[in-house]
Amino acid sequence: MGWEWVLVLVGYGWGTFPGALLVGRYTGHDPTREGSNNPGASNVYRVAGRWPAAWVLLSDVGKGAIAAGLGFGFGDELVGSVCGAAAVVGHIVPLGRYRQGGKGVATFGGMLLALTPVVGVILIGVWAVALAATKRAGAASLAAVAAAPAAVAVQGWSAPEVGVVIGVAVVVIVRHHENIRRMWRRQEPALW
Repeated sequence: MGWEWVLVLVGYGWGTFPGALLVGRYTGHDPTREGSNNPGASNVYRVAGRWPAAWVLLSDVGKGAIAAGLGFGFGDELVGSVCGAAAVVGHIVPLGRYRQGGKGVATFGGMLLALTPVVGVILIGVWAVALAATKRAGAASLAAVAAAPAAVAVQGWSAPEVGVVIGVAVVVIVRHHENIRRMWRRQEPALW
């Protein structure tokens, strides 16, 4: 990789776009200080409602999809997956807004939708079934994220590409450590 690192940096930068904060400001809410203090669609749904949450979801999915699509367009599937991974990291750990990043699920989903729409749609289905069964966004997100590496491996991705997906999945799962702790204690709040 040479010039591809520029695309990775662009992917990271794009991942830092503060969609939830902008939507929150427009609706008079700060998702980093209300609800679960997470700037993700689930928390925005809790504190501001359905339509603001939909805009945040679109923004977060778009970050992963645009970064991965850019990498794929100018490189190949591996470059696309690394650029998408950079967007997920940018979403979770945005420079200048330390501790105000999201958990990366929607951005990871956008990355996969751009690179392999079939897997992306399957994982949306896994998420929806898990959400219906548990009524907990964290549990649904963990189920979809945990299924992602196997799904892309079955799709025929190369070992380095699957490795990138495994790495992103681990980062996203670790970012859910508070949800996991609450689920273990049966204290995770239902979404509705």
